Amino acid sequence: MKVALHVVHARRERLAQLLRRHGYLPLAQVCRRLRVSEATARRDLGALARDRLITRTYGGALADYDRRFPSFRERRHRRQAAKREIARAGRTAIRAGMTVFFDAGTTIHAIAAAFAARPLPRVTAVTNSLPVAEVLAEVPGLSVQLVGGEFWARQSVLFGPQAQRSLRLWRFDLALLGAEGMTAAGVWNSQFDVVAFQLAVAGLSRRTVCCLDSSKLGREARAFLLPWRRVDGLVTDARAGDLRAAGIRLAPGQLVCARAGKR
Repeated sequence: MKVALHVVHARRERLAQLLRRHGYLPLAQVCRRLRVSEATARRDLGALARDRLITRTYGGALADYDRRFPSFRERRHRRQAAKREIARAGRTAIRAGMTVFFDAGTTIHAIAAAFAARPLPRVTAVTNSLPVAEVLAEVPGLSVQLVGGEFWARQSVLFGPQAQRSLRLWRFDLALLGAEGMTAAGVWNSQFDVVAFQLAVAGLSRRTVCCLDSSKLGREARAFLLPWRRVDGLVTDARAGDLRAAGIRLAPGQLVCARAGKR
């Protein structure tokens, strides 16, 4: 039976709104939320992609990253209390004499600011984030190194193949990584090229610590980053009970720093 055009348009507008709200949805969730078949969901996604409202992905769709994902400046002022809590805990992972990679993102920026307020000697800080480099550059005697690469102006970061190649110059004692989601499966992020860069960092680091606020709990993003067995530490303001309820089971050595022991 042919569906009226206004019904199709209304359904596609609802789909666009869902993607703007969630950022990413796999095809199965599109079908469930709209109560449509896979064939109908694919047609709707194709129509939105042709209108450049979304990006089609393997098995799902993403609200257009360049147009929809908030800039660093916009995100910096969100959930500030949680970021301060995470920053206090995240700073304790840094030790004197370490070579530390500071990821891009506002949570890692908060950790960098906490470290700058109480620095340690002989630390080398490596980052692809201009805001992180700027806050760390205020520390007298601290060695701050930027990786090379393509500049993404809205996010104030350096990414791309050149950035990954420049990482080969380094070996890290600690990598502090941000992300957009954490589920029972592991940690997720918004872009495949971002994840490729972060995986390169993790492969060069003795310890990889992920830093995510509680709003990321139970959220999948476009690209899978790491399973929990490859994460050495989690710094979050999420309660330990909420992590367990979400199916996140951490080994004893995987420290949940910010609110460990709170229920």
